[in-house]
Amino acid sequence: MSPRVTPWMLGLVALLIVASSSLFTVQQTQLAIRTQFGEIQGGDYGPGLHMKWPFIDQVARFERRVVTQNYAGETFLTNENRGLLVDFYVKWRVADAAKYFRATGGNEEAAGQRLADIVKDGIKNAVAQRTLQEVVTAERAAVTGEMFGRASQAVDEFGIELMDVRVQRIDLPDDVAARVYDNMKQNFEKQARQLRGEGEKDNQRIKAEADRKRTEILSAAARDALRIRGEGDAVAAATYAKAYERNPEFYAFYRSLQAYRTSIGRDDVLVVSPDSEFFRYFKDAAGTR
Repeated sequence: MSPRVTPWMLGLVALLIVASSSLFTVQQTQLAIRTQFGEIQGGDYGPGLHMKWPFIDQVARFERRVVTQNYAGETFLTNENRGLLVDFYVKWRVADAAKYFRATGGNEEAAGQRLADIVKDGIKNAVAQRTLQEVVTAERAAVTGEMFGRASQAVDEFGIELMDVRVQRIDLPDDVAARVYDNMKQNFEKQARQLRGEGEKDNQRIKAEADRKRTEILSAAARDALRIRGEGDAVAAATYAKAYERNPEFYAFYRSLQAYRTSIGRDDVLVVSPDSEFFRYFKDAAGTR
């Protein structure tokens, strides 16, 4: 190799090394800051290629996407001194790279631990102000909202934006759960007995009311039936009377025939005096005597 070429090649290599040390890239999913001897010199770097002082400046890159961390089996006490086992998760992301670097040194695990401590304090304060029933049932949304608000204010100084905090599961230790379930069972049995008693009382009342209405309806129907039947009989009697007044003799003859048909049968024995009025039309077809 020619001696004249060697210095030129060395210079080119040195230039390439300097150029590569003077450039850095930031991905779409990253945030970056530039430091010089541990002091932040720049922190507003968007995605793309950027310049820095070679060999002096250092670049720290952080994940800008949402980070999810789960925490299981954390114990908290209610205002009744009952222990609760709470599983929860936290969603957060880096909002200010400079603050985040100063507070955590860019260590995601350390940031997650500090964030978890803050959220745990929020859950502890929220749970300690409530009973077991309030935490487990109606007040769960209030507990979550309260601890989210407190934690969001606390993590702002770390350059972190808290996206969400959710309670996944609330459970009781085994010994406490057994006592609680026994109490709940007794309370439910008491309520069941009370509801059955009230139902039986309503049942008797409804049946008595129905029987009373049934009796009233039947009595009214029987009364109306007798009245209508009596009115019908009266109309029939008046009609018959008007008809019989036209020919009393025919009516007497017709009634005698009806009496003969009804009282004299094939095997019947009838003991009557021959001179009785009953045989009037047997002796004289005209019925005159």
